[in-house]
Amino acid sequence: MCAAKFDSLNITDTTLRDAHQSLIATRLRTEDMLPLARAIDQVGFFSVEAWGGATFDSCIRFLNDDPWDRLRMLKAELEHTPIQMLLRGQNLVGYRHYPDDVVEKFVEASSRNGVDIFRVFDALNDIRNMKKAMEEVRNVGAHLQGAISYTTSPVHSVATFIDMAQELYTLGCDSICIKDMAGLIMPHDARDLIAGIKKTADVKVCLHSHCTSGVAPLSYQAAIDAGVDILDTAMSPFALGTSQPPTESVVASVIGTQRDTGIDLIKLREVRNICRVMREKYEPLFNAITDRVDSDVLIYQLPGGMISNLVSQLKEQNALDRLDEVFHEVPRVRKDLGYPPLVTPTSQIVGTQAVFNVLMDGERYRNVTKEVKDYVLGLYGRSPAPISPEILKLIVGDEEPVTVRPADLLEPVYAQMREQAMEQGLVTREEDVLTYILYPSIAPSFLRGERLAEVIAKPVAEPARMAEIPSVMEVEVDGEIFSVRIVTVEGNSVAAPSATPSAKERIPRGDVAGGVKSNMQGMVLQVLTQQGSAVRKGDTLIVLEAMKMENPIRSPRDGTVSEIFVDAGDVVQNGDVLMVIE
Repeated sequence: MCAAKFDSLNITDTTLRDAHQSLIATRLRTEDMLPLARAIDQVGFFSVEAWGGATFDSCIRFLNDDPWDRLRMLKAELEHTPIQMLLRGQNLVGYRHYPDDVVEKFVEASSRNGVDIFRVFDALNDIRNMKKAMEEVRNVGAHLQGAISYTTSPVHSVATFIDMAQELYTLGCDSICIKDMAGLIMPHDARDLIAGIKKTADVKVCLHSHCTSGVAPLSYQAAIDAGVDILDTAMSPFALGTSQPPTESVVASVIGTQRDTGIDLIKLREVRNICRVMREKYEPLFNAITDRVDSDVLIYQLPGGMISNLVSQLKEQNALDRLDEVFHEVPRVRKDLGYPPLVTPTSQIVGTQAVFNVLMDGERYRNVTKEVKDYVLGLYGRSPAPISPEILKLIVGDEEPVTVRPADLLEPVYAQMREQAMEQGLVTREEDVLTYILYPSIAPSFLRGERLAEVIAKPVAEPARMAEIPSVMEVEVDGEIFSVRIVTVEGNSVAAPSATPSAKERIPRGDVAGGVKSNMQGMVLQVLTQQGSAVRKGDTLIVLEAMKMENPIRSPRDGTVSEIFVDAGDVVQNGDVLMVIE
């Protein structure tokens, strides 16, 4: 038999987005991206994934780096190469659903500021949650790439994914992406899925995978043989581990064949050399856990970005030694929740709940995040498999899940929240309104210029930079808590902590009669009671933000609030006494 005739292979390079999200928790700064983007623009990639995903959150939460400025500056450098972003459907770049009016404004602003290709996905593969964003992408005239969140479970198969691809094609997608966020796809499944999609839809097919399990390079070769049109890769200094296969290796592997990309290896070498310098600068942030092959991912299925974040989250809770317990708990939680694909935000929802189940020393679901409850109530969409009545009862009691498209329950908020932001003096341009809507708890301090960048690395052959992280956060250093959180990286000299005493004087630790303790490190979002109030066992007293999720602290008993030691904005540690219930 004659081999099938396929066109040349296209490459989407992910170094500026998913690669550093997967390996170093999305910590690349815009100032370091610009020289790299300038070199990348000379290569001839199909696109460069440079925005979306967790970049928006990390920019304002950790880097004091405006994501809209980043997009505009990258666009100025990438004159010949389309910028691609990852858009979480109705979640946009956040962790919950936003009303349709916000989706409209966000897509328009993203396109106007430089996004050429929108990769739209839904964590549950619920196309109802993708339609509005897809409609808006078509309205602005950008390239629409519909994505399938690839996973394996008793309710997922190659056939179900082919059916989904066909539906995405009929909805007007210009290309289809198989988004294998955890590196699970096997070579034979990659071949069958790509061939099956191309038989049913006249559309370009992209394969995105991660090297976490070590299988991705083999699956990429099977995809090439099956006629895949686009492969996602990362420059070698930011490749492998929980990132993508190396760009240079994939390009070299097809030279002289009918799939030859036409990309010059010498130009790639110039890009790689810049990446090497960046890798050296950011080396302290690389972690052996995310930088190696781990075949256990075939069991717990966590994507690279979530693994790096779980590591940092457990460090915050002083519980990194329990990482293996969390990995074993993840598939149990995933089964309980109806086998959702593990991609943002469901990877955070499942992963964070697994952390809490472990930290509660075996009392599973004793502490349930708001996001887990909303998920079980159907507010994120339809779970792939039904959730058992026992789990429903355990998590939401007698509340009834919804069956409509979740966004149908949301009223327009753009105009109202724009007015709020204007009243607070947060808006200097229209994009600031979107930043405020997407991240209302941290955007105000960012937009006022109160958040200072954390120390994450030092320039090569230069003294370490001195920088501080947001004033609303705190750190414990040698037993003392200070009001400015200082991130110390081995081998770096960092600023001395602020001499201003923190809230430690009014937040006791240890045994206090009637005390309600924090069971995690986090920031107080809300205090929902006041001194003298009567409370009942199970009432929510305080909401903490920990691991990007809202976590309720509930009353352990009936009684009266006699003392409250915390305010909104305080950062508390595991074991801090928050209030007293007599």
